[in-house]
Formats: sequence, C-alpha cells, structure tokens
Amino acid sequence: MNKLFGLALLMVGMLLAVGAGANFRYYSADRQASFDVVSDDNELIDLTALQPYVTYDAGKLYVDISQYNPNHPTGGGNGMSPNTTYVFEEMFQVSNELWENNETSYPICVTIKTQHDGVLVFAGTYDSPIAGPAHNIQFTVEHGDPVPIGMIFDNTNSTLGQYQFQMSIEAIAGACEQ
Repeated sequence: MNKLFGLALLMVGMLLAVGAGANFRYYSADRQASFDVVSDDNELIDLTALQPYVTYDAGKLYVDISQYNPNHPTGGGNGMSPNTTYVFEEMFQVSNELWENNETSYPICVTIKTQHDGVLVFAGTYDSPIAGPAHNIQFTVEHGDPVPIGMIFDNTNSTLGQYQFQMSIEAIAGACEQ
C-alpha cells in the first residue's frame, strides 16, 4: 500500500511540476528594420562651397550655373555660352578633420567621379593640379590641409538648354595608392 501511495504521490508531484511550468507557444512575427543616413554639418570629412555657384544643402552638394541659383549675382548672365570652355578654380574644397584631438595625422583618400562627357574635375589649381583634370580623379587629403576642387565645363557642340550631371565623392581612410 505504501508503494501505491508513494507512486500516486509521485504522479501528483509530476503533474504539479508540469502544470505549474511555463506555457511554451510558438509565436511568429515579421519585423522590419530601416535606417537613414542623414547630413551632419559637423562631420569630420567636410565639403565646403567656395564659389556662389556651389551650395551645400541637406547633405548634397549642388553646382548651379544658371539664373535659378539662389546666389545668382545681380546683373549676371543666365548660364554658359555654347561652343566654349569654362574653367572654374576652387568651386569647393574637401577637408580632413578626422581625429582632430589626436596628435597623429591620418590621411584620407578621396575619389571624385563625374558622369558627363563635358564636365572634368581637378584637385589643386588649374596650372598645377594635384590630380586631373579628368572625369575620375583620386587624391590624398591630409589632416588640416584642405584641397580645393575645380571644374571644367566643355560646351563644344552643345545645344541651348539645361544640362544636368551627377558627381560622386568617396572618401576612405588612408593615403591613396600611387
């Protein structure tokens, strides 16, 4: 009898242990994750407009040589002439302010690419460029030593109208490989 009572007590104990345990159920849910890359006017790699033809807004650099430019000079023209070539030095500059509180200088390698046959870029001055003029240039920017970027617009055989182009600027840590 004691064995039966012990066995019954063991069964009741097991039922209590299982019944009082956690309730495991399978739950399934779809989740989405997203992020935005937004402009930061205090970034450590900086693009600074140097001429009124260039503006920087919402993380984008705009080059606008037209009457619609918000910085259009009073009495200025409406754009560029056909069958001409224009050279604009120091349109904007690229600076490297990485690790500014560290005593070590860390260079960055900057690559600029234009995607228009009539637009070339160069780093430094036109008479003594560091890189370019070309559609794709690459140059090293040292800490505290900004590099000015110039642009050449070749309007040979261009017809009247508006032209748009895209330019990409990429910076990576380290000096450019030569």
